[in-house]
This record gives sequence, structure tokens and C-alpha cells, in this order.
Amino acid sequence: MTQPSKLRRQIAHQAARMLYDRQESEYYHAKMKAARRVQRGWVKEADLPTNAEIRDEVQSMARMFEGDNRLDNLLTMRLEALRMMKVLQRFRPKIVGSVLTGHVRKGSDIDLHIFSDSMSAVTATLEAEGIRYDVQRKHVNKPGAAGVYTHIHIREEYPFELTVRATKDASVVSKSSITGKPQERMTIAEFEQFLADTYNEIEYAEGLAAVENQVDRFLQYEALLLPLENVKQSPKWHPEGDALYHSLQVFDRARDHLPYDEEFLLAALLHDVGKGIDPYDHVQAGLEALGDDITQRTHWLIAHHMEAALVVDGTIGARAKRRLKESEDYEELILLARCDREGRKVGVETSELEEAIDYLRQLSYECDAW
Repeated sequence: MTQPSKLRRQIAHQAARMLYDRQESEYYHAKMKAARRVQRGWVKEADLPTNAEIRDEVQSMARMFEGDNRLDNLLTMRLEALRMMKVLQRFRPKIVGSVLTGHVRKGSDIDLHIFSDSMSAVTATLEAEGIRYDVQRKHVNKPGAAGVYTHIHIREEYPFELTVRATKDASVVSKSSITGKPQERMTIAEFEQFLADTYNEIEYAEGLAAVENQVDRFLQYEALLLPLENVKQSPKWHPEGDALYHSLQVFDRARDHLPYDEEFLLAALLHDVGKGIDPYDHVQAGLEALGDDITQRTHWLIAHHMEAALVVDGTIGARAKRRLKESEDYEELILLARCDREGRKVGVETSELEEAIDYLRQLSYECDAW
């Protein structure tokens, strides 16, 4: 068997890097861009790697950078896929892609094909389940697969990409863009049998129970924040207006300073949620409502944000200040207090609540913070 040329291996590596770093999402575009970078000119067909070669390079990078941890959540992702397939059962869903084959890495989507001639029927089903989504229509020009493809992106703990196809295509088996062979795919019944055969009974049952009983903490945050829009504050201390507007200002200021610190950003967004529950003791009320949906660090930052305001004002006692300074998170606490103070401007533009929640959800997923 002829060994791949050095140029071909270089192109495969460059393309894989683009895909792994998510600079590109399509194999064809990554391959062509990599060829231009490596060769800086025309490349012979024989020197272009196959998608399978690039996929193998991507997996090699995943093993190198992520080790066996990349497979830790595979069962959970598969069970999440099964849950979503059952939600969309009327559209004859089929699972495809890396979660089915096991070629997952950090950031992998769960890919499903669904079949419907009515986009509104699909979106209505998602909305009835309280599932947030975005619709994307993508123009693809690569050879053999040109056309317009409709995708629905769902941002949950594990993101989904749903490809919506016409009902007449439900029995059409497409070729894999990776191997060139018929694409692997499974119906709900086939996938359930696959999971039962792949995992032992206890592991499967425990995983299924965990998925069915899980609560989306980001939806919990949103539910606690929404009432703040109706919480009017004293113009003397909060000329900006309602507590939600203030919270979003504080979040934006915090993101300007520490954009990748999820725990700190959560404290900034959630520090006043208790005002919608008990305005006379909003800190304790908020912490009780948040419960185990926040980490100990976020809890501590929220618990002491009022004392930190006294530090900023220079009115706190020496002993109380020393106690706060004993924490390794003291500097972030003072920064939170400063963001709290800055988030009281009239008429400034802020992030939407949905945008803030989506940012935190994506940050949590990408950084694997939990």
C-alpha cells in the first residue's frame, strides 16, 4: 500500500487542527484552506487527504490533548440523544455522527436527522418542551453535496444539531462525508437496542435515571432572574431602574474584566435574585433559592457582596475586613463590588437575559467547569 505523501500528511494535520480548534466546521473547507496554507499554490488531487484521514488526525489530537476523558461523557451524550429523539418521535429521528460512532471529542455536537415538510411543526414541538433553539440555513457548495441545508441548533449542556430533511428522504441513505460509505444511522428502536447491547444493565439504568431526573440549572437561573424586571428599586441607590436591568449591567461589567470565569460571572448575574423573593433579606433569600445550583465559590461571592460594598466605600470595620481578606477570592469579591457600583447607569445598552444565560451555558460547556 502506498504511503501518504509528506505534503498530504501536512495538509491533513493542518485541516484537522482547524476542525479541532473549531476554526472550520466542514471537512471540505478545512481541507482546501489547509492546502492553500501548506502549498501556497495548486495541489495535485493525489496530495489531498481524504476526510477519513483528517478525521483520524482529529481523533489523534483529541487523544493527545484530552486523553481518555473525552469518552467520559459518551454514555450521557448518547442518553441525551435518546431523550431528544423521543421528544421528536413524530419526525422519525435518526442519530448520526460522532456520538453514535464514538468518535467524540470536547465540544462534539449530538447530530440528529429529522424528517418534516413543516419547519413550524418542528419548532412548535421544541417550544412546547421549553427547548431554546436557533434555525440556520446553510448553503453548501462542495462537490456532490451542493444545496441548502436547514439545521436547528439547540444549546443545552450537550449541544444538538438537528438536520431537517423532507419526509420523502426518510428512507434515503446518504453517503458519509468521512468514509464515502453509507452513513451510519439508527432509529429510536435501533439505538435503544444498541445501548442495551453496549452497556451493562446497571450502568445503562443509572445513566438513564440521571438524564431523566436532571434539572437544567441555567433554566433555574433564568426563572429566578425574570421576576427582577418587576422589582423597582430606590432611585437614590439605583437610578437605573429595575433589578434585572441592574443585574445585566453588572454582568456586562464583570464579563469585561473576567470573561472566562464562570463562577464569578454567575455571582455578578445572580447577586440580587433574592430581591424578587424577600427584599428585606435578599442575600439569604437568593442563596437559599439557588441552593446546590451554584458552587461554593459563587455562593461565597454572593454571600459577601454587600460587605464588599462597604470595603469599597471605606466604611467596613477592620476586623470584618480582615476576615474577608483571609479568602483567596477576596480580589474577585472587591471586583464584584465595583461592578455592582458601576452597574447603575441610566439608559445604557446591556445584554439581553437570554444572551447572558447562553453565554454562561456555552462557557460552562467549553471549559468543562462542572
